[in-house]
Amino acid sequence: MTRATFSGIVSRLLHLARTELALLSGVLIVALGIWAFAGLADETFEVGGQAFDQAVLTAIRPGADPSDAWGPWWLQVAAGDITALGGIAVLGLFATIVVAFLLIQRKRLSAVMLVLGLVGGVMLSEGLKGVFERARPPALYQAVETINASFPSGHALLSTVFYLTVGVLLARILPRRRLKVFVLGTAVLIALLVGATRVYLAAHWATDVLAGWSVGAAWAMSLWLVASLIERRQRARHATLQDSPDPAAPPAARRDPMQP
Repeated sequence: MTRATFSGIVSRLLHLARTELALLSGVLIVALGIWAFAGLADETFEVGGQAFDQAVLTAIRPGADPSDAWGPWWLQVAAGDITALGGIAVLGLFATIVVAFLLIQRKRLSAVMLVLGLVGGVMLSEGLKGVFERARPPALYQAVETINASFPSGHALLSTVFYLTVGVLLARILPRRRLKVFVLGTAVLIALLVGATRVYLAAHWATDVLAGWSVGAAWAMSLWLVASLIERRQRARHATLQDSPDPAAPPAARRDPMQP
């Protein structure tokens, strides 16, 4: 066996290990998300299970006036702006822009998965709210209007699904590892901030947000796993749904972004 042949085999094995490790990590995240949600649901709806939520609400909003919140006056204004990033209207607008861009770039599989992610996220949110029918924090504490049940937080769930999905899409096309880490870290940060503002504004109990993050992460990672498997299968069959490279791009730019 020549040195070149051996190096090629080692390179392929390392690439396979990285790829399969990513898939296994995705499965683990899905399992942990489901496990965390089940544990939160079990603890929350037991007798006396709201002690943690009540303690968090009292710490953040010690008074009955919505303006009587922990921190400077401008923090509540900033929280109101940030929480809108998880609303249906804002996410719908962002999603329309991203999907249009993906279709222009012939990334049909990514566009389909993003749409399925949001639509499925809305269905999960509303379905789980209907099952648990948990009451929101008392209205006199709330700094924003709320319209439906509390558990899980729809803002936390949908922002996790959308921003993580977009973050993964961007990370796949960026050339450097530090850029991938930055994009994914930013996506996670936005989702965390949106969820935190729901608690700060007393729109949700803390466990509602934790449950939303758990379900959102599990759903987003499930979609990524499905997309990865579909893309592998269709790439082998040269099907049309797979993310196609830009025909005008030079050959060097067309290689698989997941390859080293």
